[in-house]
Amino acid sequence: MLRLVVRRLLQLIPTLLGLSVLLFLWLDRLPGGPASAILGEKATEAEVARINRALGLDQPVYVQYWRFLKRIAELDLGTSTQTGQPVWDEFVLRFPATVELSLLAILIAVAVGVPLGYFAARNRGGWLDVTAVSGSLVGICIPVFFLALILKGIFAVQLGIFPSYGRQDTGINATDVTGFAVLDGILTGEFDASWDAIMHLILPAVALASIPLAVIVRMTRASVLEVQDEDYVRTAEAKGLKRSVVRSRHVLRNAMLPVVTAVGLLTGSLLSGAVLTESVFSFGGIGSFIRTAIDGRDYPVLVGFIMFIAMVYVLINLLVDLAYSLIDPRVRVH
Repeated sequence: MLRLVVRRLLQLIPTLLGLSVLLFLWLDRLPGGPASAILGEKATEAEVARINRALGLDQPVYVQYWRFLKRIAELDLGTSTQTGQPVWDEFVLRFPATVELSLLAILIAVAVGVPLGYFAARNRGGWLDVTAVSGSLVGICIPVFFLALILKGIFAVQLGIFPSYGRQDTGINATDVTGFAVLDGILTGEFDASWDAIMHLILPAVALASIPLAVIVRMTRASVLEVQDEDYVRTAEAKGLKRSVVRSRHVLRNAMLPVVTAVGLLTGSLLSGAVLTESVFSFGGIGSFIRTAIDGRDYPVLVGFIMFIAMVYVLINLLVDLAYSLIDPRVRVH
């Protein structure tokens, strides 16, 4: 297992280096250069020259790239032109909100999608199968922001069951330990704060889980249908093994391989920031912050965001590989 982890980490280094080259070239090829992009179209030549000197853009290209790579290695992603704060500090401040929202959304999608897809495949052509396939199609077709507005209008505005915005009520003075509102309440014994944070998470998490849920249902159903007709499944049944053993050990376990890949990719996409969902519920995560950065042409934030999410995807791919090796031991020898 350790050799697998080390090998995967070494293989990911060229990926990050390649991405850093693309990011550097993108910055270098911005219209008018990075300085003009930061200062705007009305910037004078003197102002552009001043920014170029301050950012080291008057140096040779290889010197600029080396400094760029060195800063990334030191987690120095620059300073936001809008807030004046280090980009890394801004991400650390907002990322816990996105993590909480994304993890609950993917948990809902997996907890509902895998069993639903499995039983739909086991009852192919039945009412459950038809309902699951039709429902997953609807889930994929409905825009997330539209579903978020419907949920907010019904369950928050009309019925008043759930909060309509934010991570916690303003009247709750919760102690900030890790930045994760639910976890902080548990660690400090402020369980009312944890419960309030959970209530704020439910509506945006359900809206955000709609597309991953639909994908997981269809992926699980297709995978189970394929696996249950394999020769080794029929052999296990012919040997007289219990039906529960055949379904859990031979069918479901092998059907999970493509599902694990899908869950990993979906988790990465959720962690990259649910821009629309966070905007509808004013959630204050990375997604809404990136939307503001795009509107304000805050290029240091955008570059830092791309590198940050690349690292997140790298770690998720590593976890997917580890999950593969646990599900299918044959992966460990490759």
